[in-house]
Amino acid sequence: MNFIKRIGIGYFLMLILTLIIILVAEYIFLSGDHLHGLFIGLWAPVLVGIMIFLKLVENERR
Repeated sequence: MNFIKRIGIGYFLMLILTLIIILVAEYIFLSGDHLHGLFIGLWAPVLVGIMIFLKLVENERR
C-alpha cells in the first residue's frame, strides 16, 4: 500500500495495464499469431514511455 501511495494510483493502474498487455501479447504470440502478438507487445513500452514523460513533467512543475 505504501508503494501505491508513493507512486500514485494513476501510475499504479498504468503499471497493471502494462503487465496485462505483456501477458496478452505473450498469449497471442504463443498461440500462433506472431505478428499480432508483436504488435500488441509494442504497446507496453509505449505506455511505460508515456508514464516516464508524465512523471518528468510533474517533477518539472515542482
